[in-house]
Amino acid sequence: MVAEIRFRREAAALALYGAATTALLPLLYAKLAWRARHEPGYAEHLGQRAGRYRSAPSHGWLWVHAVSLGETRAAALWVRRLQAERPDIPVLWTHGTATGRAEGQRWLRAQDAQVWLPWDSPAAVQRFLAHWRPRLGVLMETEVWPMLVHGCRRRGVPLWLVNARLSERSAQRARRLRALAEPAYAGLSGVLAQTEADAQRLRALGAPVRGVTGNVKFDVPWQPPPWTAARAWRVAWQDATARPVLLLASSRAGEEALWLAAWQRVRQQGDGGPVPLWLVVPRHPQRFDEVHALLSGAGLRVLRRSALPDWPQPPAWPSEALQADVLLGDSLGEMPAYYALADVALMGGSFAPLGGQNLIEAAACACPVVLGPHTFNFAQAAEEALRLGAARRARDLDEALRLAQDWLSDPAARQRAQRAAQTLLQTHGGAADRTVQVLLAAWDEAGAVNAAPAGPRSA
Repeated sequence: MVAEIRFRREAAALALYGAATTALLPLLYAKLAWRARHEPGYAEHLGQRAGRYRSAPSHGWLWVHAVSLGETRAAALWVRRLQAERPDIPVLWTHGTATGRAEGQRWLRAQDAQVWLPWDSPAAVQRFLAHWRPRLGVLMETEVWPMLVHGCRRRGVPLWLVNARLSERSAQRARRLRALAEPAYAGLSGVLAQTEADAQRLRALGAPVRGVTGNVKFDVPWQPPPWTAARAWRVAWQDATARPVLLLASSRAGEEALWLAAWQRVRQQGDGGPVPLWLVVPRHPQRFDEVHALLSGAGLRVLRRSALPDWPQPPAWPSEALQADVLLGDSLGEMPAYYALADVALMGGSFAPLGGQNLIEAAACACPVVLGPHTFNFAQAAEEALRLGAARRARDLDEALRLAQDWLSDPAARQRAQRAAQTLLQTHGGAADRTVQVLLAAWDEAGAVNAAPAGPRSA
């Protein structure tokens, strides 16, 4: 009787959810149109959001969903290894953001395809699964959608969640929506968690955790491109100005204003040392103009990255750059270059209660990091970096600026932090290979499929 009541409650919750997502589809298109004003990619292939495609139906895909830029880069770390072992497996990439889709295009082979993830409504999900008929689905990190999981179960598509993380805050939200969350997590075929703490929270929601494999982001190459080219620009900068370089990395809405206020207080006090060049790199491209207006309105001399040549060009900083207060990072895919330029980075997303951003990329670029108090989305990486000395923790941006200044005045301490960053990557690497071995076994278990061509590259 209890089981029947629970089943009915979950069925009713899914039906209400499906009705709501269907009714909200016009609002989704309105939001996409608004975002397309700043990122034109959101206006492309809108029919795919509803599960409509121009290509012929196909089947036999390894479907990989990586919602945004960070998840796509992480997925590529294990997808490349899988393709090296089994180049015959066609990959269908899906994304939710324009930055994720742009990054995914870098990894497409002739036999692969790429589309938007459909909106999580019953009809869109049904059309997506009927058109592509994946042999195995893989979701990255946190992307568990109730209707998508339900649709895969009905069609018999094994669906895995890998590099999975679930913060305590997210777990609490899921518990409040238990009637939707528990069937969604329990409906997965398997879960590979980043940490044992993530695994425990996922199991509590009914997820079938098959192992704790670590975080594949630790498998990022040491000093990845374009680190070397940007490092030459850094040498030229030091020769020309002798000014240090500080980075506000992946800042989120509101953090630039907090940083600006803290920096103005520091400048009023004055310590007599050289004034650093600040690199300010907003997390979201649609905010580039907004942040530029904020900084310029405060009287700062701002140079946009888009005004500079590509990094491989001979390093010759223009005169306006040498006199600038801020270099605004209004580009995509260049975080390694920004970390290569910087002496120390302040990690965005951690000074407002947003959970922080991934600091592993900073570690791979040998850039010491000052973290704010909010790092719950990347708790393991943050705690390990702090323990090894690759990062420091600040209560707020005022303290963060003091800690950054301490590192600037102590080159030996910065070098120790850089060595600690390399140790961090070496100690926690290997998750990508472990993930591949599990997924290849799941792929083979999913059974043989029709040997017909999988379909065209674009849809």
